[in-house]
Amino acid sequence: MPHVIVKAWPGKTQKQKQQLTDAIAQSVMDIFGYGEEAVSVAIEEVPSNRWKDAVYVPDIQAHPERLYKKPGYSM
Repeated sequence: MPHVIVKAWPGKTQKQKQQLTDAIAQSVMDIFGYGEEAVSVAIEEVPSNRWKDAVYVPDIQAHPERLYKKPGYSM
């Protein structure tokens, strides 16, 4: 039952969010072998002025062992 959370800056259109959601869900189904009913995807918008405290420090810096793709920036 994969649940994927995408954290991103605000400003993307609903169409862009839906396209990303569809692509992620399809990839999870194809690669992990789950059916559509098992996959959920959420998009959490985090303003740039909160990114460091809300995302970078707790999700990236504190848990580098979870990252399969590391960012090309640091804070």
